[in-house]
Amino acid sequence: MGMDLQPSPSLMLPADVADAPVAVLLSGGLDSSILVAALLERGCAVVPLYVRSGLFWELAEQQMVARLLVALAAPRLQPLVTLEQPVDDVVREHWSMTGRGVPAAEADDTEMRLPLRNGLLMLKAGLWCHLNRVPQMALGPLKGNPFTDASAEFFQRMEQMFRLSGVADLRILTPFAALEKQQVMQLGAHLPLHLTFSCVAPQAGRHCGECNKCAERQAAFQVAGRSDLTVYHAVPC
Repeated sequence: MGMDLQPSPSLMLPADVADAPVAVLLSGGLDSSILVAALLERGCAVVPLYVRSGLFWELAEQQMVARLLVALAAPRLQPLVTLEQPVDDVVREHWSMTGRGVPAAEADDTEMRLPLRNGLLMLKAGLWCHLNRVPQMALGPLKGNPFTDASAEFFQRMEQMFRLSGVADLRILTPFAALEKQQVMQLGAHLPLHLTFSCVAPQAGRHCGECNKCAERQAAFQVAGRSDLTVYHAVPC
């Protein structure tokens, strides 16, 4: 209840953000899902982009993304665009491909690193944006993200790279970059967050309840003071 008394978090968004469509890199997780809703609420036309790389959890993730977008349906929400960016030919034995040796709940967050993840996603998404005249692309990294490809410098360099490649009109937005997890959860307090997906080792299409991402998800609901309606394969302790 106390969370309702806090001031509304401020997003890092340009004043003219609603003047043009925004493509959101949507994974179906808490942060990117809340980002879609937050941009819609600010009057933006939002194009959700899902980039499929062949990762172990993607089938379950895509099923939840479809359900989530039905729940978020709004006049300014465009149909989901799914892009293919396979990486199995170069990382075929990685845990993200095999589902074996997935970082457990107690693992350090740095063990979740997927090499060049944001760069690969943004290259494909940026090309799509350029060809489809969508001049803004948004991602949902939070304050304190430990990975260098989620830093302000990285995103600035990506914009520079696009300009050098002839994509001068693409603007990269990271509206949550100054926010903590609790603040982002506050933004999504009215949303059906049980329809989001945050697991890297799903079992029968459900959150496993034991991996690093499931632990992070459980902690997010706890810090926000919200009931976690997620169905876990293994009941959290």
